[in-house]
Amino acid sequence: MMNYSSRPPEEPAVHARDLTVVRGPRTVLRGLGFTVPRGRITGLLGPSGCGKSTLMRAVVGTQAKVTGTLDVLGRPAGHPALRTRVGYVTQAPSVYNDLTVRQNLDHFAAILDPGRASADRRHENVTRAIADVDLTPHADALAGTLSGGQRSRVSLAVALLGTPDLLVLDEPTVGLDPVLRRDLWNLFHALAAERGTTLLVSSHVMDEAERCHRLLLMRAGRILADDTPEALRTRTGSDTVEAAFLHLVDEAAAAGRTKESTR
Repeated sequence: MMNYSSRPPEEPAVHARDLTVVRGPRTVLRGLGFTVPRGRITGLLGPSGCGKSTLMRAVVGTQAKVTGTLDVLGRPAGHPALRTRVGYVTQAPSVYNDLTVRQNLDHFAAILDPGRASADRRHENVTRAIADVDLTPHADALAGTLSGGQRSRVSLAVALLGTPDLLVLDEPTVGLDPVLRRDLWNLFHALAAERGTTLLVSSHVMDEAERCHRLLLMRAGRILADDTPEALRTRTGSDTVEAAFLHLVDEAAAAGRTKESTR
């Protein structure tokens, strides 16, 4: 007897096809095609300058001159309906130094949900977001007096205010000490496992790849691989994701030389 499931397959959180971004004379993203599964952590890894930040801006709808198809949570990237469903944390902390941590979050909470939530509900959301990033003891401290890592966590708390379905994090652990990096990755996994949040996390630190459920490996505006860490190691016969990445870079370079020689 055959078992049929009536549940339709879940659409990916992000689906791109022939995604291209041209900036002046330079093509930054070159016909990318990929998906980001829901409720998982997808790592976007590659060297600085390979196009990771441009791709993330395209996903959140702030990148100009994007062509191709890019759907986010079932809508075109940048659609107004995605405003509260997508959280975005840039490399530089986006906080006001002359406001306290709580005042920063109160300000952004009012922008995200003007006049809709009650004052009590908004206060609860702010308190929860501060606790999520372990800044409760510093809630009344001016953001300008915090360390760089703490200010980065304030930016993350802002992104968590609306309990987003998709959280886009551009190199969130750069410059942080090992303990804080570990704590943030524990938070990322808790968000995925307990709330079903989809996370797209960029990094140029290859050892962080092992912490992701799935990987997009980028180089020079192209995606070299879209797979799990284990599958990439197996496919390339490598012990680490970094070794797998270097193998794929060499493989792509060799293919390019072959193509040129046959012209």
